[in-house]
Amino acid sequence: MHKPEFRSPPARFPRRPLAVLAWLLLQGTTVGAQVVQAASDEPPLQLKTSPLLQEQVDPASRGSLPTFIFAERIFGRPDLETVLEGRAELRRGDLVIKADRLEYDQPTDLARASGSVLINRAGNVYEGPLLELKLDSFAGYFDQPRYYFLKNDAHGEADRVDFIDAQRAVIHNATFTTCRRLPGPSWLPDWILRAASITLDQEEDVGTAKGALLSFKGVPLLPIPYLSFPLSDKRKSGFMPPTLGLDTVNGVEFSIPYYWNIAPNRDATFTPTVMSKRGVNLGTEVRYLEADYSGQLRLDLMPVDQLRDNRRWGLNYLHQSQVSNGLTRRLTDGGLALNLNLNRVSDDNYWRDFSRASGSLTQRLLPSDATLTWSNGYFANSVRTLKWQTLQDATSPIIPPYDRLPQLTTRYARNNIGGFDVAVNADYTRFESTSALTGQPNAHRAFSSAQVSWPWLGAASFLTPKLQLHATQYQFDAPFKSATSATRVVPTFSVDSGLVYEREARYFGRSFLQTLEPRAFYVKTPYRDQSALPNYDSGAHDFNFATIYTDNAFVGNDRISDSDLLTLGVSTRLLDPDTGAEAARLGVAQRLRFRDQNVTLLPTDAPATDRISDILLGASINWDPKWAFDSTVQFNPTTKRSVRTTMGARYNPGHYRVVTAAYRYQRELSQQLDVGWQWPLNDLWGERGQELGAGRGQGDGRWYSVGRLNYSLNERKLVDSILGFEYDAGCWLGRVVLERLQTSTTSATQRIMFQLEFVGFTRLGINPLKSLKDNIPGYQYLREPTSPSSRFSNYD
Repeated sequence: MHKPEFRSPPARFPRRPLAVLAWLLLQGTTVGAQVVQAASDEPPLQLKTSPLLQEQVDPASRGSLPTFIFAERIFGRPDLETVLEGRAELRRGDLVIKADRLEYDQPTDLARASGSVLINRAGNVYEGPLLELKLDSFAGYFDQPRYYFLKNDAHGEADRVDFIDAQRAVIHNATFTTCRRLPGPSWLPDWILRAASITLDQEEDVGTAKGALLSFKGVPLLPIPYLSFPLSDKRKSGFMPPTLGLDTVNGVEFSIPYYWNIAPNRDATFTPTVMSKRGVNLGTEVRYLEADYSGQLRLDLMPVDQLRDNRRWGLNYLHQSQVSNGLTRRLTDGGLALNLNLNRVSDDNYWRDFSRASGSLTQRLLPSDATLTWSNGYFANSVRTLKWQTLQDATSPIIPPYDRLPQLTTRYARNNIGGFDVAVNADYTRFESTSALTGQPNAHRAFSSAQVSWPWLGAASFLTPKLQLHATQYQFDAPFKSATSATRVVPTFSVDSGLVYEREARYFGRSFLQTLEPRAFYVKTPYRDQSALPNYDSGAHDFNFATIYTDNAFVGNDRISDSDLLTLGVSTRLLDPDTGAEAARLGVAQRLRFRDQNVTLLPTDAPATDRISDILLGASINWDPKWAFDSTVQFNPTTKRSVRTTMGARYNPGHYRVVTAAYRYQRELSQQLDVGWQWPLNDLWGERGQELGAGRGQGDGRWYSVGRLNYSLNERKLVDSILGFEYDAGCWLGRVVLERLQTSTTSATQRIMFQLEFVGFTRLGINPLKSLKDNIPGYQYLREPTSPSSRFSNYD
């Protein structure tokens, strides 16, 4: 749309503002002296925002705003009517009216304009031959207008616009599109909505079309008797665009979501979906957000699933809240914090048959967890209940984990008591599961630990000796290895020490602050026979840089390893001296074992007898912000072969350009190659895009390739994969995406997702954006919500 030219007022109008300015300049010496004199006694003046630049004009003050008029000829009667001819212009607040001729009747507040009429109200522009409008109420009509809306860059033409008030208008025989107008009378937009009438509500940011037809590339797509669409990113109630898809398990899918904007902090989405091979699925999502609590509920229900000939359902509920009242504030430091995470499904096959459900429901172990926490002085306390639902598979059974009904914990911690740090932990848990599957009785377990350490920190060194004592008591529901109870007391002594050296260095023409950080960690724990103790929550620590400096080889409280270990390591880092950003890191660590570790996770496991552990080698390089590299190698010095290797690299030279690659290898278990990317295909033939910023694409007419491939080198096949193309035409986006998900060692589900997005209006098809965002590291949306445009960005 043509933007009208801004013109200065004619020279014959009074120069009073200039006279006032001249007077201020003449008085400048005195005023300036007063300011300087008072500067030492009074605080400096503070800048304040000007009401002249506020986005919204206060309706209460709109009627009292002054009216400015400009024209080549002005005549009329004072306080009655005013007639402007020749480049006529009227301004009041955020309203501008321009025309060849403009008549204003002051008693009725009615303006009549004819000949090249233009209205700009807060950035929304209307142009046409004839206007009649009441300025204060903004009620009137506009004949044969062309219009442009600031919030979504939409424009169109109509036979007539009826302005109901400042926020509402009805457009008759209207068109609507966000495609940028190009020069020439034969121009047609790529997509256009034609309607018998369009009602606009700027207060609610909602448009309503009746008797509408949506056309794309001149082809009618969708006749719509009634349609409601957004004028901005503001939420609104109404039916969302229908989706149509194809899936190897579900068949043809068709759904019409309905969004209910209950309140600014509450909403719900209802999504009935028809699946040709399975039946009807009723999906419901409810969200709420309050000052002290928030949550989200997701429920899917299939009354009859033809795939299993049964009713199917899945439930996921998240809730976080802060309970604070007079009583809780007296008993605690900040009240009580409650967190709920509930997950339940109807049957064992749900994870396989609904592979694209909520991520928490596509697993075979579903937790339902409720935790209440609070603190009081040096104490931190919690009460927790955890119950698992185990989805069993006859070909791959799972031993169910233990429920915690309940778990009570408390921790007391104080630092620097005469130079010592002290901490005491206590945990009481009731463990329940199916004894026939676990091979252990249910039990009550009480665990406590106390530790005291003396941290010594120097300018370039640290030394922390620490003494711990662990005590555990079990009470079994049934005899376990001929006993109904068991106890264990184990002490642990450890010393953690290290040095940090720094020096200025220069590599490849760059200056750095280089560190050298040797570290030594020694731990001594005497042997206590624990083969007669059950195992409810313990597992072996993964061997990595985070766990090699720990004092227990196990996680959990049922196993405490006997240790006589010395861990030695050294790392060096290259830091940017100006920002402190890490450009590179290299590290190596290894354990020295002075005697066998006889405590094992299971009685059938062999003791650890190696005197020298595998060597951990780690490297990460972020030399350039465009590049990132990270690698960890676990190397066996006896066999002189790597046991486990992970390598990852990322290249991200700008918006919408990212390539990631990862290689993961574990000897005799798995070997995988993972590649993901988002890249403009136009780059291949030398067409570099425009740097418009995140969420705005890189210009019209550009193709993008997106995908992620996870390939198993051992099995020589793709495991999970997603591959697609996106096209950005400016006012519309097209996406075609193929997705394959592995559901078992012998089966997978596949689907194709096709979507047309009419920018600023609606989307048609199956939305692949969530799959792309979840699977492709660094993926960016071609269009994202941005801050609303200012009315001053389209100022006349």
